[in-house]
Amino acid sequence: MTLLRLTTALAATAVALAPSAGAQGDASPNAAVRAAIDRIKADNVWTIEQQISICEIPAPPFKEERRAAEMKKRFEALGLRNVRIDSIGNVIAERPGTGGGPVVVIAAHLDTVFPEETDVKVQRTGTLLKGPGIGDDCRGLAVLLAVAKAMGTANVRTQGTIYFVANVGEEGPGNLRGVKHLFAKPPAPKIDYFISVDGTGLGLTSRAVGSNRYKVSYKGPGGHSYGAFGMPSPIHAMGRAISKISAIQVPLRPKTTFNVGIVEGGTSVNTISPLGAMEVDLRSESPEELAKVDAAFRKAVDEALAEENARWPQSRVKVTVDVVSMGVRPAAAPPDSQRIIQTAQAAARALGFETPGSASSTDANWPMSLGIQAITLDGGGQGQGAHSTAESYDDGDRGWLGPQWALLTIVMLAGPR
Repeated sequence: MTLLRLTTALAATAVALAPSAGAQGDASPNAAVRAAIDRIKADNVWTIEQQISICEIPAPPFKEERRAAEMKKRFEALGLRNVRIDSIGNVIAERPGTGGGPVVVIAAHLDTVFPEETDVKVQRTGTLLKGPGIGDDCRGLAVLLAVAKAMGTANVRTQGTIYFVANVGEEGPGNLRGVKHLFAKPPAPKIDYFISVDGTGLGLTSRAVGSNRYKVSYKGPGGHSYGAFGMPSPIHAMGRAISKISAIQVPLRPKTTFNVGIVEGGTSVNTISPLGAMEVDLRSESPEELAKVDAAFRKAVDEALAEENARWPQSRVKVTVDVVSMGVRPAAAPPDSQRIIQTAQAAARALGFETPGSASSTDANWPMSLGIQAITLDGGGQGQGAHSTAESYDDGDRGWLGPQWALLTIVMLAGPR
């Protein structure tokens, strides 16, 4: 990357995106910004050590406290201001601006999908790292630290205040509780831009895949498979529902999906189970299509119940069903013309790569649904096996591009001085 390429991209973006000349102040690059970008590359070994050591601190769902405490210490050591842990467990740190600029939040999530007893020791072979959560989202947390360190070392100043946030509750059971709390009780009167750093590669998430998750429990008195034969079965009702769900028709575009991911119930082979339960995940890039597949799912659940009870008309007992929401992530499709999307893409071009927008389910879903400009950036490198104990991250020879991209994007948004 040459300084000319960086200057040209930043200046062009400032002119194209500014509502009027001077509205965001002087948006031209300066030596400090370039020095910070170079510092990230020079400090890449340090960044990888942060990623490894963070990942070796367990952070199962709803038990992120140890990792949060360590991130707080590291934010403080890097000179960030007013570092604190809020009432839900998010770690929040500030890099005050000079005044008059937009407020930018850059965040990565603390939690993993793994239970507390999981071995989180990271194995290292050259640039390849293996360990649960090493990419999702230990890489994002390391990017936050790399960006904060580089900005401090190079004395990068911005007009707007930048908040660094290590948040709880991004993974499934957490139901975005960390970012929901952040926007319910924001650290500033107004958050103008939100960036989540989540995962690996150099992808840009500009649209939100919505999801509805449910636990469906069919219940009955149960009994002996021979002696009580003739009563409706919760497991048979669940089987009917799964068959109907599998037959739901969904569009290819916008992509819409359904899945029965977990089933449970039964006590023995010769028992009519008192319980047949399943966990269901419904997703779509479109709020309208998500609502349609949700309605089809609910119809399948109700029809299965009615059919199972009708199958045994002489039975004096009936099966019932409970449907409990396990989580809702709203879908959103902001226009590609948004300033935050254009800025991230201009920063990518300045660093020598192109990144079209894509759709995914991340912490950015929530602010998008509130009408706040939000995106998710990948953290660089290459990852495989996310959500498995065999998860890996390979930094390769350009892993530092991820934190460089995050730094350049937030500086452009906050307004360099």
